[in-house]
Amino acid sequence: MSKYRLPEIFGIGPGRTGTTWLHRVLEGHVDLPRGVKETEFFTTYYDRGIDWYASHFKHATGDRKIVEICPYLIDLRARDRIAEVVPNARIVATIRNPVDHAYSTYKLMRHYVWERRSFEEFVNTRQDLDRRNNYAFHLREWFEKFGRENVLVTNYDELAAAPQTYLDRVTDFIGIEKIDLSATGSVSDDVNSYARAPKSRRLAQNARHAMFRLKGIRAYRTINALERAGVWQFCYGRGEPFGPIDRELEARLVKRWTAQVEDLEKLLNVDLSAWKKPRVRMRIERPFSS
Repeated sequence: MSKYRLPEIFGIGPGRTGTTWLHRVLEGHVDLPRGVKETEFFTTYYDRGIDWYASHFKHATGDRKIVEICPYLIDLRARDRIAEVVPNARIVATIRNPVDHAYSTYKLMRHYVWERRSFEEFVNTRQDLDRRNNYAFHLREWFEKFGRENVLVTNYDELAAAPQTYLDRVTDFIGIEKIDLSATGSVSDDVNSYARAPKSRRLAQNARHAMFRLKGIRAYRTINALERAGVWQFCYGRGEPFGPIDRELEARLVKRWTAQVEDLEKLLNVDLSAWKKPRVRMRIERPFSS
């Protein structure tokens, strides 16, 4: 038996698919990393060693499931490292309409001042979006490594439309009692949603650098205190609102990713026809986007 208490369940995202919402809903029902949502151990901090990672779970007694929710899906290094450290892990992944996912990712990049161009310029130059949205390719790799029966694939559309049904599937899969969302008043519908760009790029950049330095030294209490005080929101927001996506651009993106969607339909034996045609709607960040 390992001397470490480590997660047995990983919510691997990808990012912008409701991971923050799920983390907050599960708080108090499972043991999560202390003080932080994403340790990023299997991607960014792997060289710090297993003791560093295990210290995030030293509060766990073994009486509850131990879980980490961190967007590891598209990183094959993370997949292999998790399989080596926790070979019997169970995995929760979430798929999302590729156009929605790309736009939400763009707003995140604007939020942290990693991107300043228009959405059209962003999608025309970021070829890695094709890799990020190729869910079928990544899921096959996780199926092969952990076994299809140990990977639950959920759909962000279900989360947005029927969060209780979505959550019931997750809790059944990870083996805990159902959680009644009507009694969970502390979970906001707009967790990690981004409606506006930063008002000041310099302020947002400085805030980002400070946040990542604090995270690097595990000053999670300070990060969380600044969030509660509204400091991060002040630094990263208050700028121009994100408007609707151009309809012609949306049509081009739907066409760009249709083959990947059809591959995913075959892999999961599901109907994703709604993802293969443009929709007339505002691209305002929907609830649960993280």
